[in-house]
Amino acid sequence: MTDTWGLRQGDAITPELTAMRLLGGGSSYEAFLAFDEITYGPVVAKVLRPDRVASESSRVAMRRETEALTSLRHPVLVRALREDLDGERPYVVMEHVEGPRLSTLIRRHGRLPEQQYLPLALDLASVLHYLGRAGWVHLDIKPSNLIMGSPARLIDLSVARPTEAAAALRHEIGTDAYMAPEQCLPGERGEVGPASDVWGLGATLFHAVSGERPFDRGDPSSADRSERYPQLVERPYPLPPRTPPEVVKVIEACLAPDPGDRPEPAEVSEMVAPALERLPRASLGGLRIH
Repeated sequence: MTDTWGLRQGDAITPELTAMRLLGGGSSYEAFLAFDEITYGPVVAKVLRPDRVASESSRVAMRRETEALTSLRHPVLVRALREDLDGERPYVVMEHVEGPRLSTLIRRHGRLPEQQYLPLALDLASVLHYLGRAGWVHLDIKPSNLIMGSPARLIDLSVARPTEAAAALRHEIGTDAYMAPEQCLPGERGEVGPASDVWGLGATLFHAVSGERPFDRGDPSSADRSERYPQLVERPYPLPPRTPPEVVKVIEACLAPDPGDRPEPAEVSEMVAPALERLPRASLGGLRIH
């Protein structure tokens, strides 16, 4: 078995989906920009890798993501259009959202200006408030899962869980540098839940504001959890000078080690909004004012 379908531009993913280019993927799936004969436009097709088709756990994970995508509706969340999880090539079709990922912007241009990161903070707070009310947690808030626009769009719900299932986790889940302490040591450093997404918001916003991650890079090969996850033992780096005090305060609060010390998403909005309101209207261009 192989871990890739080897699809090139013009190859058929299904009779209705034609591959345009490979966007990326994860350990169990490939994501393609595709042309869809049903919607007659570009879409994103997320397809289980060939060596994972027979894996019941991989199918369950894709089914769980599809459940989240089809049951959750929010302007900042990417939408699912349809799926076929029982065929020879299980897939889910999602809307294609134009725009660069936050990770791409940071890599190319460094730290973001206030005109970009302040609306982003409010968009993230809005969708996390909604997810909490809907009984879901994303568990992988990070720059590469955010497409910048007005509003920003949160993608990749492949590890998302209902709140009860997240609280029962006893193994690490997420992306090392953006995992809350309780995700690094579930059951030992607190319960995984909505506050874990708030920590991811804080780490992502720190990266957008500073151009750097909030902690040293960990060693993924180390069996010592404090070496793999510096956020367990270290304090975050200081933010750049002249960062608005409201932003410093909210990032520090979001990155609190104890989940119970972190703000609710609505409180994040209330803390950030004054800094956005102080910006000159002309500098905001087409950005929304929350």
